[in-house]
Parts: sequence; C-alpha cells; structure tokens
Amino acid sequence: MITIRNISGDNVEIKQGDLTALSGLTRGVIFKPGDPGYDESRAVWNGMIDRRPGLIIRCIGAADVVTCVRFARERNLQICIRGGGHNIAGLAVSDDALMLDMRHAKGVHVDGEKRIAYCQAGCTLGDVDRDTQLHGLAAVLGFVSNTGITGLTLGGGFGYMTRRFGWTSDNVNSIELVTADGQLRRVSEQQSPDLFWALRGGGGNFGVVTEIEYELYPVGPEIIGGGIAWRFEDAPAVFELLREINATAPPEMACVGALRRAPPAPWLPPEVHGELIAAIFVCDTGNIEEAEKRAEQLKSFGKPVGDVIMRRPYVGQQSLLDPTQPDGRRYYWKSEYLPAQEEDMCATLIRHAEKIQSPHSAILLFPLHGALGDLPTEHSAVGNRGTHSVFNIAASWDEPADDERNIRWARDAWQELRRFSTGGTYVNFLTDEEGEDRIREAYGDNLDRLMELKRKYDPDNFFRTNKNIPV
Repeated sequence: MITIRNISGDNVEIKQGDLTALSGLTRGVIFKPGDPGYDESRAVWNGMIDRRPGLIIRCIGAADVVTCVRFARERNLQICIRGGGHNIAGLAVSDDALMLDMRHAKGVHVDGEKRIAYCQAGCTLGDVDRDTQLHGLAAVLGFVSNTGITGLTLGGGFGYMTRRFGWTSDNVNSIELVTADGQLRRVSEQQSPDLFWALRGGGGNFGVVTEIEYELYPVGPEIIGGGIAWRFEDAPAVFELLREINATAPPEMACVGALRRAPPAPWLPPEVHGELIAAIFVCDTGNIEEAEKRAEQLKSFGKPVGDVIMRRPYVGQQSLLDPTQPDGRRYYWKSEYLPAQEEDMCATLIRHAEKIQSPHSAILLFPLHGALGDLPTEHSAVGNRGTHSVFNIAASWDEPADDERNIRWARDAWQELRRFSTGGTYVNFLTDEEGEDRIREAYGDNLDRLMELKRKYDPDNFFRTNKNIPV
C-alpha cells in the first residue's frame, strides 16, 4: 500500500489491488518509492529540486494518460506531469503526488509536403529538430536541445527564430490533450478555440498534453551560426553593436548577448578561461551567402578572443548552448521583458556581471521583436506582443553551500533592473517562489480571461502543480 496526497492536501492510501488494476490498464512502468528507476524518474534538470512523488507512472501514449487522469480524478489525487523536466521551478515533480512521466512518448511524424509535424508530448527540442531537418524543415523552438517541447510551448516559447515567426505557440496548429474530465480532446482554431487560446501561453493549467502539431518552415540543413567573444573591457561597445544589429538586421538573424566568465571551451584561449567576457551567439536562417555577409559585421568588430561563427548544421546550432545547462547543476533565474535595449540598462547589466559569484552564471539578453508584434496582444494567452527583448539573470552553481550568495546575486541584479521592464515577464522563467503577483505580470490583461477558462475547463483546480491560474 502506498500513500498519495489528494487535492485537499490529505493523504490517501492506494491499495495494492488498485495498483495492480492500474498496471493492467497501462503500457508503461509504475514506480513506487524505493523501486529501481524511481529516483531516476523523479530527478529533473535543476539540482535544487529534490521532491518525492507518491507514485510515478511512465506514460507511453494518450490511452495511458486518459487512464491515469481518470484514476486520479476518481480519488481526487494530486498529479504532476513531467515532460522534459527542464523547468526552472521544477514543476514536473511534486511531493506525494501521482507523477505522469511523459518522457518515453517521443514519436515525431513529419508531413514534408504539408510542412507540419505531429510530436508526442515527451519529445525534446532535439528530437523534433532531428526529424524535421530530414525534410529541410524546422519548428520554432528554443535554445537548448534537451528542453521538452510541451512546457516550452504551453508557456509561449521563444528561440532563435522568434523574430522571424513569433512565439513558439503562434506556430502551433493543434494540441491533443486530456482535460480534467478525463476526456481526450483535439483543440485548434476550429475545435474548442477558447481552450486553444488558453493553451498557447497558459501553461499546464488545462490538461495533460499528449501531442502538438507544429507548423514547419524551410530552414537548413546549414545555417550561419555560432558564438564570438571579446574581453570584458569591450562589453559596452559589444552591447552597442548588439543593439545596432538587432535594430537593423532582418528577422532571419538573431543575436543573443551574454556576459559571463569564460568557460574552458576549446574555442576560447586558455588565457581567458575564468575571466569575464562579453559574447554574442548568432543564428541566421536566411539565405546562406547573405547571412555570411551579415556575420562579417560581428567577425570584424574589435579584437575577438574567440570566434566560431561559421556554416554549421541547424541541429548543431540548436545544441550549441547545451554544455552550459547540464542536468543536476543548481539553477536560479530572474527575468523581465524589455521595451527596448537601453544604454543605461546595458550598463546596469554589465555592472552586475562584474559581481557574478559562480563560473557557470551568466546574464543573457535575447531579442524578441519582430513577427510576434504582428499579432494583437489578445491573439493568445501568452500576450506580451510589444516586447523588444528579454533579459535573464541566470545563476548557476554546483554546491548547496553556495546557494545563498548566488541567489542573492541574482535577486540584487533583478531588483535594480526591474525598472527597465515592460511590466511583463516570461512565465517559463519564473522560479519556484514566484507566485500570484508574478503570474499577473506574466499575463497582464489576458489573466482575467484565463481565469474564466480555468473555471470552465478545470473548476476544481485539478491541474494545480504549475504556475497556477486562480479559479
């Protein structure tokens, strides 16, 4: 017999007979605390998250999800859903809950003629990129290949192609999910359009996603991409260059600014390892000859200490930043949307970069302006259509003993930088302790409609282990 928490917070004993029946109705493996595989299944990317679900069920397909949701609903059990497990707040896992582990539902079907891909909910960005690139196509996804597609998309999602095509969620044609009533639904602009509106930015508040249909675009197989770095003393000039390029370059070109200590990467000389640097990571998905010409503005600027901007496979670009985000390291972020790349804001970023506490931490500036502004704020739940860029104060370190000083660095930087914000923030970057006030900031005026739809589709707040929309 095992114990799982119900939605009222009380413990419920699950009898062995019920577990045996559940096992017979699902294709996946069930893990109880102490079973081989239990600890591996509950471990997520952020090493600060150490939670112990009451039961873990590995879901293989939509039928498994329907069975598990109905099992939990009949007993009012709390559930949590693991996709890629890459969320900063560790929303995939909750103490004493029933966890649905979707990681083995990884099918990708690409229709090259229609330029669409049907992707199961356990896919990572890398899974989707590898299959779509066989057809010379790509979905609008994020920056780290190990990120799960579902959490990325439900929170809005952005990446190198956002300036060109908008939020990730703007490029979704339909979503299949299991709602709180245990029903499997396919939602789109034609089917349950109000729920489709909510899912494109509203997070995991409305059901368990089993499949996402993405619009695809001709990209690759080769693009111009990579990174280039300068000594930290050049940071003001580098960020002015970044502002100029992001203001004048076509939307095919995306440049991400970074301030951090140089890692011991082979493309950086040993004499700068551990020293502060200013870097720009570029991905240009336009005509490759024209992209090479655009890259020259970066490559010829100042005296770079490292330069790996070149022709490279698009899938290689999508995994370029993976080494900076290993599983199990400790992570804490603070982030805001920005209306512009202001000179004073850049100077403040640079000043706080000088106080970085860990060799793994970074301050990142992502460009967003472009196609997302072509649609009205109310087009989908993610909103924030007037955003120019987003900064992320990304603290990252190894030892629990260093938690306090690294978290304090991120919070101090954020407190000073908040004055430059649009007033909005990216829901997928919210940390564990950020609650209702920050959710209001993430959704703005769209939150009231999200609350109405939450009451319609999940009036009992069955899906609550998320950045929760109040009912």
